Amino acid sequence: MNLPTLQDIEDGARVVYREFAATPQYAWGLLGQKLGATCWVKHENHTPVGAFKIRGGLTYFDQLAQSGTMPKAVISATRGNHGQSIGWAARAHGVACTIVVPLGNSLEKNAAMRALGVTLIEHGTDFQESREYAMSLAQQRGAHMVPSFHVNLLRGVATYWWELFKAVPDLDVVYVPIGQGSGACSAIIAKRALGHKARIVGVVSAHATTYADSLAAGRVVEAPVTTLLADGMACRVADAEALAIMHGEIDHIVQVTDAEVAQAMRDIFACTHNVAEGAGAAAFAAAMQERTQLTGQTVGVALSGGNVDSAMFAKALQN
Repeated sequence: MNLPTLQDIEDGARVVYREFAATPQYAWGLLGQKLGATCWVKHENHTPVGAFKIRGGLTYFDQLAQSGTMPKAVISATRGNHGQSIGWAARAHGVACTIVVPLGNSLEKNAAMRALGVTLIEHGTDFQESREYAMSLAQQRGAHMVPSFHVNLLRGVATYWWELFKAVPDLDVVYVPIGQGSGACSAIIAKRALGHKARIVGVVSAHATTYADSLAAGRVVEAPVTTLLADGMACRVADAEALAIMHGEIDHIVQVTDAEVAQAMRDIFACTHNVAEGAGAAAFAAAMQERTQLTGQTVGVALSGGNVDSAMFAKALQN
């Protein structure tokens, strides 16, 4: 895979900025007090779909348009944010979009996708089963299958790390949640492109450890998914291409429990009055787990999304 260059990221940013402006990053004082370090938060919860994924969908479809291969219909699988991204971009290009989600998926993410004109199919007990069904459905229908991990998604997702690294050149370390891998790989790409010094720490759910296990083993290792809160990180099978990019570039991996994620959701809301979904709070949860090692450092955390169902968020706040 030829990874995006600085020029590719800058070109991707121009595509993204047709739809929305660069998201903010703030050094929140109260979060810094809790962490015992300067804490910058990159607010990807402020995009038009409430998550970073939209950046990748926009550049993926832009590349289809530039290559003259725009399909009439696309299919993909998601737990929610990738589906909103593809739904948004497909609508902008007049392309029919079908998204497969697991049974029992987030009601509010499902509603958000339908509001973008997506035809939603509920199938499978987890993301991997939904993904496999989407692939077979695309083949049956002759539709274009949009993957969850692809270089043309990375060129868009990398723009949010490019924004953060440019805005805060003195970052010592950044924490990035890992779902299917586009966020972490894009952090690596942007760091390389800008020659930034920050260490990149990957964050996985302790209840969905395929990326931690796979990086340790040097090969794809399937792991069960039992997280009830971090659906954006609920991946059972790591992507081999993502692993290849991460190898040697991720400083280390931190595993966070649902209880730690819920506490981070409460902390982020109390300190910033921003809503973080489970995966969106995971980076801060990981930083808090390692806070004794961070004294005096400048830390960046990705608030990668804020799309949590109201009832789940209310429950998290009450605990």
